[in-house]
Amino acid sequence: MDIQHLVDRLEDLIDEGRHLFGTKYTMVDEERALEIIDQMRISIPEEIEKAARVLQQRDRVLAEANEEAARIIQQARQQSETMVDQHQMVQQAKVRAGHVIEQAKIEAKKITNEADGYVLGQLKELENQVARSLGEIRNGIEVMQQESPPEPKPMAQPLHMPRPVELERETVEIDTPAQFNDQQQ
Repeated sequence: MDIQHLVDRLEDLIDEGRHLFGTKYTMVDEERALEIIDQMRISIPEEIEKAARVLQQRDRVLAEANEEAARIIQQARQQSETMVDQHQMVQQAKVRAGHVIEQAKIEAKKITNEADGYVLGQLKELENQVARSLGEIRNGIEVMQQESPPEPKPMAQPLHMPRPVELERETVEIDTPAQFNDQQQ
């Protein structure tokens, strides 16, 4: 049985006991108390054995951890030696990479400047063409305005007004004066 459980049972037994009025003493059931104490005596060696097993296991884990640590340290030393050898090659590669990057930046700047110059030239040429075309259009408008008077604008009929209906015309014959005189006589 677990020692902690037995201690709890003993504590419960004391709590259940009768307190003597005016004193700090408590009357407990002696037989039950002795039974719990006997169980504790039996459990204590078990607990000690458990603790001893835990200590042995701890010692074994520590020994394994020390072996693992020694192995890791050895690997780290080997890796550091390899890395020192590679360090010089890495430094040389970094220097070469720096030169290549610098050359690429210079070339990119040169290409960008050339492209900007080309675009600027094309835009200026387009601006000149548009200005010439605009001048020609304005001249054409002026010539047209001077040659012909403005056309009158047709009056638009409102949509809500009906169209006029054409009336049928009667043909009236006009009498000549001679016929007119004959009719009056």
